[in-house]
Amino acid sequence: MPIPVILDVDTGIDDALAILFAVKHPDIDLRGITCVAGNAALEQVVTNTLAVLDMAQAGPIPVAAGATKPLIEPARNASHVHGDDGLAGIGLPPSSRPVEKAHAVEWLRQTLTASADAVTIICLAPQTNLAMFLTMYPHLADKIERVIFMGGAINTGNATPVAEFNIWHDPEAAHIVLQSGIPTLMYGLDVFMQVTIPESQAHTLLTSRQPLESFVGALLSYTIRDSEGQPTAYEGLIGDAGAVCALIDPDALDLQTLPVLVDLSSGPSRGQTLVDRRTTAGEDFHHQQTRSTSTIQVAVDIDAERYARLFLDTVLAKEMDQP
Repeated sequence: MPIPVILDVDTGIDDALAILFAVKHPDIDLRGITCVAGNAALEQVVTNTLAVLDMAQAGPIPVAAGATKPLIEPARNASHVHGDDGLAGIGLPPSSRPVEKAHAVEWLRQTLTASADAVTIICLAPQTNLAMFLTMYPHLADKIERVIFMGGAINTGNATPVAEFNIWHDPEAAHIVLQSGIPTLMYGLDVFMQVTIPESQAHTLLTSRQPLESFVGALLSYTIRDSEGQPTAYEGLIGDAGAVCALIDPDALDLQTLPVLVDLSSGPSRGQTLVDRRTTAGEDFHHQQTRSTSTIQVAVDIDAERYARLFLDTVLAKEMDQP
């Protein structure tokens, strides 16, 4: 049976790739998508999400708009990474799909209450919506089978030297989700940065006459600008889509069950995910200086080629079958 899933997104380039994968994979029952400010402002995120669903030729999947900003701090987008519109300036046609009237948190309450099955929530964005939901409706936490989130890093960050963007954007929200006790898998930058599509393959897709192939190629080929306005080197990351692949093929990951803490301080380490990989107790334990951590699954390594192949085979299956 397909796995019931809700995506939580801030639709930029890699969220778009993840949405395409979730729509196309036969083992995913995509129950809906909630949107949050992150890569772009909320209104733009919703616009992008609807347009990507059109590109995927998806059925009537509910889309609900959620938080416009983090729990505490102001919103700070990533237009320097994803382009002013969040989708590399590709300019998809506007969609006529409706947006749910209810706020994303209320839509989650209605949807999970009505669901006979527990649902997996895959967070590809700052976790503000889910944190608000768990704060307002903690009694519904058992309707969430588990949480898979793209965020955090064991080693190097990208928003700061130690913090990854999704967690850095709203550390308090990530802390609330981790403290909820819901089974959780962290798909962080350590594996995120490994899954790439070769540049030659992306170029072939970009020049295809098939709209979906060309769209995927354009997303993969987009490069950010450096401080002097020059495009950086090709990366070809599938990005957030890897977190959805983790639902389908977890055996391609080296998963370890580890204590994780989000740094909520106001200093330079704010938003860091402190992943404790020690095998023996340290001085913090012996001197009673440990802080409350959550023990979750953490992806520490990956079969990158396997995920790249899974992504392309899934997203392009129907396109490649056409004459």
